[in-house]
Amino acid sequence: MTATDTTIAELDEAQVRVDLAAAFRLAARMDLHESVSNHFSATVSADGRRFLCNPRWRHFGLVTASELLLLDAADPSTMDRPDAPDPSAWCIHGAIHARIPTARAVLHCHPPYATAMCGLVDPTIPPINQATARFWGRTVYDMEIGGPPDDPAEGARVADAMVGNSVMMMGNHGVTVVGETVAHAFEELYYLERACRDVVLALSTGRPLRVMDDALASSIAEMWTRFTDQGVAHFAEQKALLDRHDPGYRD
Repeated sequence: MTATDTTIAELDEAQVRVDLAAAFRLAARMDLHESVSNHFSATVSADGRRFLCNPRWRHFGLVTASELLLLDAADPSTMDRPDAPDPSAWCIHGAIHARIPTARAVLHCHPPYATAMCGLVDPTIPPINQATARFWGRTVYDMEIGGPPDDPAEGARVADAMVGNSVMMMGNHGVTVVGETVAHAFEELYYLERACRDVVLALSTGRPLRVMDDALASSIAEMWTRFTDQGVAHFAEQKALLDRHDPGYRD
């Protein structure tokens, strides 16, 4: 590797650190997390195996770029480190990064409305507006939970179920989204929680839902694929707000 290549790699990791730290702070501000038990990660290597993750039991609202753990999905001794990550973080994120190299960012958390829907017999998100139709036909509903999230077998099962998908509603658990960048993954998480909030609020009226037909829902879902740059812009705007009111995430 040349000096130039090394500089590029270092700059890339520095940027990923800042973006991932911003995602933690934003998740805290938007109430997308739960206690200190949720976790986000993002890869810093081409094969996806080397990735950053939040320190064990660190509040999302306090995470900084420099303190993010650098882990290797191929290192079986990770949990023997003095700064080992949360066991469930290692089981879920380590398994996904090892199994799916294209999952550049993996966000797992327990947002209130989405998690409430994951406790339903049928957690399917009905297409009742543009936000909900975003997930029509492109969400995996994982209802086969087989054990606690710190069980390596459960992490491997979740990773297998995630193959070919970017959004997962996890029955009796929470949600996991993946993306090609932190910005793309965060936009999925943002809209997923808003979509679930819309459904819960609509159901709370006790009145019948006006559900789109399949053709309309599919066309709206397709429309969203033409607006991926919007998610990048939204994340940049959210970071600009953080820079005004909570700039410590960059430390």
